[in-house]
Amino acid sequence: MLEVANIMVDHGKLRALWDISLNVRQGERVALLGANGAGKSTTIGAIVGLYPLTGGSIQYDGKPMARFDTADTVAGGIALVPEGRRLFGNMSVQENLAMGAYTKRARPKLDESLDKAFNLFPILKEKRHQNAGELSGGQQQQVAIARALMSSPRMLLLDEPFIGVAPKVIEEILAALRRICSEGVTMLLVEQNIHRALAFAARAYVIENGRTVLEGDRETLLGNPAFSDKFLGLE
Repeated sequence: MLEVANIMVDHGKLRALWDISLNVRQGERVALLGANGAGKSTTIGAIVGLYPLTGGSIQYDGKPMARFDTADTVAGGIALVPEGRRLFGNMSVQENLAMGAYTKRARPKLDESLDKAFNLFPILKEKRHQNAGELSGGQQQQVAIARALMSSPRMLLLDEPFIGVAPKVIEEILAALRRICSEGVTMLLVEQNIHRALAFAARAYVIENGRTVLEGDRETLLGNPAFSDKFLGLE
């Protein structure tokens, strides 16, 4: 479904990604792991068209994405839950959700998508007329995820979705994400907590200094001394 092959990305004169490769098959839950500054968010940004490639290639459903901008990516079925949520704090919860349904394909299903979002996260229905900036961190994260789902994506990219979220709400969000996956949505999760990521994802890729250095399922990675020695202390 998604093929990232040897991509390079520059931020000005600095190279952020040197050699990132990964693939995500339809219906999978895959994690992207690594320390702060390793290149995880830049990889996600390159996939959705925020950062142009210096080298390498990205394909989605067998089609090259090099000429796609972010709007094309969303219209094609990929949605991003960005790090830091990026909500419109002075707009209501419902208005924030409606912003996620701006594509031509999603607009006619706005009411249906709102009902699904409120069913997935009932607290959002209760607070739908409240400004998003007044919610707790966990509730804001639920808004960010629900907003991404308003475009009816086939693939959901989540960039550090549990930062600033209480442990109880993290479990609620994970349960919701598993439910979303069961309905056929493919997921790529950026996460620093290794154990949480490997409990959620079927496979994971590890990035170090802008390069993909390891890949495997939970058992493979935890049984790899190079992984346990370097990365189990990240959380």
